[in-house]
Amino acid sequence: MALRRARDHSSRRGSASDLVLLGLANPGSDYEGTRHNVGGDAVRELARRHNVRLTLESRQRCLSGSFDAPIGRVTLAVPTTFMNESGACITPLLRRTSLKDLTHLVVAHDELDLEPGRLQLKMGGGLAGHNGLRSIAGVLSTNDFGRLRIGVGKPPTKEQGADWVLKRLNGARLEQLRRDVSDAADALELLLAHSFNESQQRIQLRSRG
Repeated sequence: MALRRARDHSSRRGSASDLVLLGLANPGSDYEGTRHNVGGDAVRELARRHNVRLTLESRQRCLSGSFDAPIGRVTLAVPTTFMNESGACITPLLRRTSLKDLTHLVVAHDELDLEPGRLQLKMGGGLAGHNGLRSIAGVLSTNDFGRLRIGVGKPPTKEQGADWVLKRLNGARLEQLRRDVSDAADALELLLAHSFNESQQRIQLRSRG
């Protein structure tokens, strides 16, 4: 696979990272427990497991924290902007982490085209109408970055799309969502010790099981 390079960013600061995991979510308590936030929740769960504190640095427009893993230095991040402005954190994040190879940027996000709980790790491809991905691709001027697609299923009708991803869940549906987030964090764990391709294969095998 040919490596896609990000546009050059001058005045890089901070420790270089070998992998950046960005989880998409809307900020604020109104969006906690929603399908749209599963990407950000998965990254937060990974941070909890590795005792990584996600903090807001000046002008970063995301919460982030780094730690050492078998694959190298890893940075976890969750944007502080609303979903359709997720790309606003990309330039300062890549500058701070000195990440040039976009195959080492993986964005975790909700996916309507996958059944609830189903996971898919992929490189590049279409945006499937996801506003967060569209914002990131617009800043990078390419779709060629990694994604962990976390299935949330389709709404009963197209008209219910916004309500489907933004409505806060409760009861059994919320418990299932939390299990899906934990499974997504397990998938991200694979990237801490394995190559993208090997992690992709392992996730595919798990999804078949």
